[in-house]
Amino acid sequence: MSDKVRDSRAAGAGAVRHRHAAGEHRRLQRAHAPALHSIFHRQHPGNRNTRRAYARAVKQFFDWTEGRRFELLEIDALVVAAYIEKIGGEMAKPSVKQQLAAIRQMFDYLVTGGILPINPAASVRGPKYVVRRGKTPVLSADQARELLDTIDPSELIGLRDRALIGLMVFSFARVGAANTLRVGDYFENEKRRWLRLHEKGGKRHEVPCHHSLRKYLDAWIEAARIGGDKRGWLFRSIRKGNNLTTNPMDTNDVLRMIKRRAKAASLPYSTCCHTFRATGITTYLKNGGTLEHAQQIAAHESPRTTKLYDRTSDQVSVDEIERIEI
Repeated sequence: MSDKVRDSRAAGAGAVRHRHAAGEHRRLQRAHAPALHSIFHRQHPGNRNTRRAYARAVKQFFDWTEGRRFELLEIDALVVAAYIEKIGGEMAKPSVKQQLAAIRQMFDYLVTGGILPINPAASVRGPKYVVRRGKTPVLSADQARELLDTIDPSELIGLRDRALIGLMVFSFARVGAANTLRVGDYFENEKRRWLRLHEKGGKRHEVPCHHSLRKYLDAWIEAARIGGDKRGWLFRSIRKGNNLTTNPMDTNDVLRMIKRRAKAASLPYSTCCHTFRATGITTYLKNGGTLEHAQQIAAHESPRTTKLYDRTSDQVSVDEIERIEI
């Protein structure tokens, strides 16, 4: 094959790649964030929240490049690094790292699809961020008990809220696993009640039911008359007049409920959905539980993640600081 023919074919292939890249770039720029979810489905098949966050991050990045009139093939490591440096002054470090991870995965998708020859974000470094103690606010055991006791069990909504909060405390469940429970996920095995939690990442996690939690769940299910609806949602929205619907509570519904209940119990406004997961883990460890078992109950991949929720050392720090008597 002559050099002229080889060069001609290479030029033709380059032109085709350029047209494909230009078309893909226009499609990504015009796409709304929800339309980008499918791109991240392979990497995060069981985590809708991660897909949603990554789609938003990619949309913001391409909006930024469009404002500066960068074509897809013109985006290199320097362009990505400039964008990361820009948002570094606007966002917290974990958010910046998440944005960079989303951009990397997007370019991986384009490289795999033959649109781009290399991933321009592969060599870009995010900010260094080391976490040794989580920021999630934690309640004491007395505060958690006070909150549960202030909920009026004579009302249907009170029985639901008490059962939901109790579930997050006694099973260390994430709110995303708690509000997606079906009635059939609360089941009996060897004369004991169990919970089947569907955690993020598509993990199915079964945990024994605490005796206090069993009392709360049985009272709610009996009052709501949903025991026979095994495929129905366990925690459902309630309209005015104590009218139970077939719709599940979403995460925002749960958060608003928790803020309302925390205010009624004179608890800090910072109390949130994750507070009860951290409270349960801390109380368990304070009462002699092991980190290994706490990790197993919480369905964490690493004990380091479980340790972030542990606040048992806080009391030691307070006691020690009070030794400074002046």
